Amino acid sequence: MSAATTDVVVIGGGQAGLAAGYHLRRLGLDFVILDDRAGAGGAWQHAWDSLHLFSPAAYSSLPGRPMPVQAGKLYPDASHVVGYLTAYEQRYELPVHRPVRVAGVHRDAQVLRVETDSGSWRARAVISATGTWWRPFLPAVPGRGVFRGRQVHTVEYRSPADFAGQRVVVVGGGNSGAQIAADLAYDTELTWVTRRPARFLADDIDGRALFDAATARRRALDAGTTDTGGVASLGDIVAVPPVREARDAGLLKAQPMFTRLTADGVEWADGTRAEADAVIWCTGFRPALSPLAPLGLRGSRGHIPTVGTRAVDEPRLHLLGYGDWTGPASATLIGVGRPARDATREIAELLGVTPTAGPRPVARRKRDL
Repeated sequence: MSAATTDVVVIGGGQAGLAAGYHLRRLGLDFVILDDRAGAGGAWQHAWDSLHLFSPAAYSSLPGRPMPVQAGKLYPDASHVVGYLTAYEQRYELPVHRPVRVAGVHRDAQVLRVETDSGSWRARAVISATGTWWRPFLPAVPGRGVFRGRQVHTVEYRSPADFAGQRVVVVGGGNSGAQIAADLAYDTELTWVTRRPARFLADDIDGRALFDAATARRRALDAGTTDTGGVASLGDIVAVPPVREARDAGLLKAQPMFTRLTADGVEWADGTRAEADAVIWCTGFRPALSPLAPLGLRGSRGHIPTVGTRAVDEPRLHLLGYGDWTGPASATLIGVGRPARDATREIAELLGVTPTAGPRPVARRKRDL
């Protein structure tokens, strides 16, 4: 079977892939988006039941299309985001092919060959937008293999009903750890542990301020001026309403990280123990870059070296939506638009396309969410 050809293959149909698609259509480039999920919505369709954004809808939008307000909620929930992303790809008629699993990206003379479980594509450029949700990170804590209770990662957590009445240890001092701990604080015997003291942002700070802080830091670094510290200078945990309520009720008190797991729970350095039926690891993610392995681009620390979003050693490849190393706040809805625009413009220049020459995105009138 002969390979299909196109200007650009985008790997991943979540928020980063859709933002790239918007700008590629705007530039008039021929492209496809390959997504291995059965439906639209990216990682949001797999989030836990109570997850909410920590920014209002107006500050959680992809380029070209504001997210509608969710009735009765300042911070939209995950199902609202899934609906928004579904409507977004339909509104702009983005060519998303799913479910398609990409096995590998290979150099093939003047093009990049993208091998999938449904055939091959020959592309003049590739945008990797696979995100991190599909590669959860579990720390190498002693005793993890001997603990007889249940262990789950953030990606597997759904509802406090699954743990009602149990003794649960939640590990992680970021937003996921705090939100899941708050979710469990009322119906379980909760122990929340963090590697450093929990740092809550001021109650009036949400995703708007975080995006501004990340952008200001990137501009300072690019200009060679003093590092502003970015988001890390403000704190680690956004005090969204459920977190704020549990904290103010005295139910969110973080303990230091334990040193090991035992068969029946956890143990600290001083010998103190706590029994547990379950441990929930809210310990973050790593970039899901396995389709790019045939290109041999990874550095010693696992990341692919980039300038902006472009891979240093493969100018036909751009990485989008993996965090600050591929653009300020690029792993967020509001933050991915600018690096997506920059990446697609750079690709257009590489391919000899005038950035202003292409058509505007299709914008059919559709019923709002």
